[in-house]
Amino acid sequence: MSDSRKGILLGFLGVAIFSLSLPATRIAVADLPPEFVTAVRLAGAGCLSAIYLAFNRSPRPAAGERFHLLGVITGVVIGFPLFSALAMQSVDSSHGGVVLALLPLCTAIAAMAFGGERPGAFFFIWAALGTLTVLTFVLYQSDGSFAPGDLFLVLAAIFAAIGYAAGGVLARRRPGLEVIAWALFLSLPLSVPTLFVTAPSNFANVGPSAWAGTVYATVFAQFFGFFFFYRGLALGGIAKVGQIQLLQVYLTMAAGALLLGETIDPVMIAAAAATVLFVWLGRRA
Repeated sequence: MSDSRKGILLGFLGVAIFSLSLPATRIAVADLPPEFVTAVRLAGAGCLSAIYLAFNRSPRPAAGERFHLLGVITGVVIGFPLFSALAMQSVDSSHGGVVLALLPLCTAIAAMAFGGERPGAFFFIWAALGTLTVLTFVLYQSDGSFAPGDLFLVLAAIFAAIGYAAGGVLARRRPGLEVIAWALFLSLPLSVPTLFVTAPSNFANVGPSAWAGTVYATVFAQFFGFFFFYRGLALGGIAKVGQIQLLQVYLTMAAGALLLGETIDPVMIAAAAATVLFVWLGRRA
């Protein structure tokens, strides 16, 4: 199998894991504050990272890796978990999955800044049409205006793209799990104190499902998913493999319907299908 095909396959496995992040987070914030869920997610994954790094005796980040590592920390350790948790307080995960269809375009732009990639003009034309489709869908569902949850989702997409692109560059030099592990480990001095500051005074009303959602977001969405996704970006190209994230729209919609009983209407399906079509055309370009 060529590196390109390996990248596509690994990228898809990562996206499949990430696709449950929004439904799991929505379940968690039903009983827990979003800031606390984010802190648990980062501190818990940071502790897993410390164990992983110690067991593998992973070398410390070199001076030339620190800029990209900062991008990973800013993007997928702090930015995306926080803004997605805030968004899940007011919008359905299925709706959020469609809005996050902005991610492939954002990732391609970030790939130019962090990875030195230069997609062609037609790539960006199709990507722009896909983005326009997403924005139209958001306006349709919100009666012509953007809800606060939509703003949080757009910020989540921008920060995730930065983290994906920066991590994809680092994954060319070291394993993808090692990349996210160092980012999470170095963030422990921030995430652990935040965990105690944001903790609710009473956990009596927190149900098992909220804890289950938090555990999934911590162990899988914040840690193991990056093992596949970052390696896929490194092998297949950040902009190209990043387009697979459009499949996350369908997977998140399905998860929201199965786990949360959310409604998937024909307009949502049409918007998702049109966006995926534009991304497919962009890959061909």
